[in-house]
Amino acid sequence: MKRYHLMFLILALAMFLNACNPTTKKDQSTDRNSSTTKVSYFGQTPPGMTAEVFAPGLVSVNGRYEYAVTFSKELDELYFSGNKKGGHSRTYFSKLNDGKWTQPTMVNFTNGKRSSEFQTFIDPKGDRIYYAADGPGNAKIWQSSRVENSWNEAKELKLPINDDIVFFPNMANNGDLFYTNLSKRKVYYAPNKSGKYPEVKEVGIAYGFHGFISPDQDFILVDARKENDKTKDKDIHVCFKKKDGTWTTHINLGPAVNSDFAETCPSLTPDGKYLLFSRYNEEGGLSNIYWISAEVINKVRPIDL
Repeated sequence: MKRYHLMFLILALAMFLNACNPTTKKDQSTDRNSSTTKVSYFGQTPPGMTAEVFAPGLVSVNGRYEYAVTFSKELDELYFSGNKKGGHSRTYFSKLNDGKWTQPTMVNFTNGKRSSEFQTFIDPKGDRIYYAADGPGNAKIWQSSRVENSWNEAKELKLPINDDIVFFPNMANNGDLFYTNLSKRKVYYAPNKSGKYPEVKEVGIAYGFHGFISPDQDFILVDARKENDKTKDKDIHVCFKKKDGTWTTHINLGPAVNSDFAETCPSLTPDGKYLLFSRYNEEGGLSNIYWISAEVINKVRPIDL
């Protein structure tokens, strides 16, 4: 009888330890799902500290400009801009279905009301998409709202934001809307006032185009001309917000990101892990999309911030 009692205690102890073991089958399944998520960027192994072409042959293709990437917060939708040389700028879309990304297809938010639609950005909540649309040479910021698995009718924002020629909209987590003013060649933002945008303000950096704000507004990415460089092409720079609310001077992200070709249109994945940008290194001066670990930004962050 004692022997059976001892066997029962051993069996009970084994079951308890198995329940507490972090490598149970359930957790292994979770690990596998996590691995799938990690490589869900078009099946690519995420880059480290060296920039790589993003989704070559699918998103980055020969014979076309590609730029301005945005992902949904769930990382299962991708929008980017593209156009042939001399052609209108268009928005392309791909969806992650059953672990596979669909072939990117062209979308038309304005149903032909505008000749170009480009530089999309899905807001942090995922229920609105912003983009620039023009026709011709008069770019304004438009918006569509999510309706189940689609977007509703495109609407031009009737706000002070659109009192000038503007493009490259993007948004911080608190809803502040950032954009580039083409006429003034500066980065501006519209503070979120309970879901409304009654005023616009200069960001306050000395120069730069295609300003992309970090989710918490602790830094802003821009492309800007190199200083003291023969080629004078554009590089990706970062300005960090200081404790007094002003910005640091522009800091070049260095050779891990920048090259002897122009780099423009920086953006971040919603999880903050990766920096994406365009590099104009294809024959004929066309651009492809590149990506790199966002750790490259932290590498240049001043230690006193």
